[in-house]
Amino acid sequence: MRSAAARSEAVRGTTSPNPPVGCVILGRDGDLVGMGATQPPGGPHAEVMALQDAGDKARGGTAVVTLEPCAHHGRTPPCADALKAAGVARVVFAVADPNPQAAGGRAVLEAAGITVESGLLADEVAQGPLRAWLHFARSGRPHVTWKYAATLDGRVAAADGTSRWISSEESRAEVHDLRRKIDAIMVGRGTVLADDPALTARDADGTTRATQPLRVVVGTGDLPAAAKVLDDSAETLHLRTRDPAEVLAALAERGMVDVLLEGGPTLAGAFAEAGMIDRVLAYLAPALLGAGPVALGASGVSTITDAHRFAVEGVTMCGPDVRVSAVPVTD
Repeated sequence: MRSAAARSEAVRGTTSPNPPVGCVILGRDGDLVGMGATQPPGGPHAEVMALQDAGDKARGGTAVVTLEPCAHHGRTPPCADALKAAGVARVVFAVADPNPQAAGGRAVLEAAGITVESGLLADEVAQGPLRAWLHFARSGRPHVTWKYAATLDGRVAAADGTSRWISSEESRAEVHDLRRKIDAIMVGRGTVLADDPALTARDADGTTRATQPLRVVVGTGDLPAAAKVLDDSAETLHLRTRDPAEVLAALAERGMVDVLLEGGPTLAGAFAEAGMIDRVLAYLAPALLGAGPVALGASGVSTITDAHRFAVEGVTMCGPDVRVSAVPVTD
């Protein structure tokens, strides 16, 4: 299953609005005979890719897949039917499909006499490569990760506005790798005016990667004609609204599943107040400024009892920086 999850993670950011699924086929003797992952929309799903890789060795074997095989006919035929036709004897999946249109694969497989097991490493898969897609399937809106870099005293820039570089080279490299795996990067118009960011995923040498997320700028008013976000290195969408719900509805219509909110404090505050931050990813640099803008703007909190509460799911080092991942506390 961890091998299947690794295949899932490898294609994250290329499959939306479909889930980035990974699949491994084991032969009758338990040896690995095939691997596959979901292809871009319109292409084969993970199970089909893995079965093609396995060939006749799949017959009588086991399919290990991160998500319950689909039972509906969309752009491609049902994966449950492909597994039946290949003659697999057993299917093990991590997470049940919450999409009512695609669910039902387990019942189809069991009706064909195939042994089905579920729940293997379910939490690991659900919190990993399938996190954003599962949120999208259950809620109908994109999953939003608010990413920011700040000093230990919460400053995202110095008093004179300078901010390069608060975070370390290692943190910046990790963020560029993250950008490659998401569907859209979102900033406010104020950030474009103040910082003129390119919002592209780049390699360590500064080369722009071939695959780029959608760049999204939120806010009324025009953008400077020479702004980097308007160059031809990636597609840019300017949403002339300040309403988080309207922003996410527009992105959902475009099939955007996984969104990275990068700035600035005003936009982040609006999303926090709307309850539309699904994960916080903070890079804390071992430095103090004592003055300058803070990471989060006004977010509807006037007293401590109204604080937006999060549960820390991971704290790790990234070079000299501390990376904190946290998710909203649910009742």
